[in-house]
Amino acid sequence: MSYPFLVFASINGFIAVALGAFAAHGLQSRLTPELLNTFQTGVQYQMYHALALFGVGLLMVNSPNAILPKYSGYLFLIGIILFSGSLYVLSLTGIRWLGAITPVGGLALLAAWGLLFWFAVTGTVK
Repeated sequence: MSYPFLVFASINGFIAVALGAFAAHGLQSRLTPELLNTFQTGVQYQMYHALALFGVGLLMVNSPNAILPKYSGYLFLIGIILFSGSLYVLSLTGIRWLGAITPVGGLALLAAWGLLFWFAVTGTVK
């Protein structure tokens, strides 16, 4: 795979659009407004961070040896899975304890943004 973060970005963007449409057309009558809102929050954050992964992918094309964007990209993936994924499962199953996983995903997303900030400020390649 030549550009893994561009691949990850496109997959996550596709999934976010598909799940957003699924929520709008297939879940509206099945979920409470609160659970539907929770599901949509997962979709929004997945799309935002799919775009962030796209940016990381472009950084990696221009700076293939830069380690901070690479770590940032992996943290974005982990964050998407834990944050958005836990919201999807919570919404569809009603299993409330999954809400405890969501903040861990949020921390991964924050760490990813922090690494991008550090890369931008320092220009550190390795």
